[in-house]
Amino acid sequence: MEPGFRGEVTDFYQRFRRGYPPAVVDHLVEAFALTRDDMALDIGCGTGQLTLPLAERVRAAVGLDPEPDMLWRARAAARDRRATNVSWLLGADTDLPALHALFGGRRLGAVTIAQALHWMDHGTLFPALAPMIRRNGGVAVVTNGKPLWQHDLAWSRALRDVLSGWLGAPLDRTCGTDAASQQRYREGLARAGFDVTTASVDYSDELSLEQVIGGVYSALPVDRLPAPERRPDFAARIGRALQPHRPYVEDVHVAIVLGTVG
Repeated sequence: MEPGFRGEVTDFYQRFRRGYPPAVVDHLVEAFALTRDDMALDIGCGTGQLTLPLAERVRAAVGLDPEPDMLWRARAAARDRRATNVSWLLGADTDLPALHALFGGRRLGAVTIAQALHWMDHGTLFPALAPMIRRNGGVAVVTNGKPLWQHDLAWSRALRDVLSGWLGAPLDRTCGTDAASQQRYREGLARAGFDVTTASVDYSDELSLEQVIGGVYSALPVDRLPAPERRPDFAARIGRALQPHRPYVEDVHVAIVLGTVG
């Protein structure tokens, strides 16, 4: 997990990355029979978009992320929500053996990996998680819609053209939202001994130009973020390209791959 989401990118991430609809947490609670006695782990938690609503449904939640700046913002968000049952740990998916020891043998009700598994080796991760989870608990891989520039919509195609020209490279990463990646996740969970099911939540959202630009900034590693003095030009380019295609309506498909311990 080395995406480079730190510094200014963290601020854009916290401000512009959308959270998860309540129905997503409802699916997790139902699928894993979560109660107030359970503990949950969110790997690659970012600034807590899924960690915090999940914490409201369990006894305690742990957010794990390799970027200190992300965790700093997550702690601030937790204070704002008066969430006192969340712990934030600096670490990555490769630190699971140490984390298992830290839990002292207590098994988890749920492990979530939300819009982050594409940074990890799921072939190693899933088997490592299996002994950490109680019976009927499980792992949930959640992808919160395609990248803004990957939709088959006029405004999204225009955005993709601008970004490809600006960055000097085609934008073909799907961040795990494509059908082939979802299939690999299902197969990986099955190989690790989990019972695999799927769920989804679909909704539409109309974005402002500021939200589109902020969403782009939130997805760029810090070393690819336009310098402050170049951002007005960058924003103007995007604005000119997208203007003919208003409104900027995004159809969001939240895909949930569930692996349950039998």
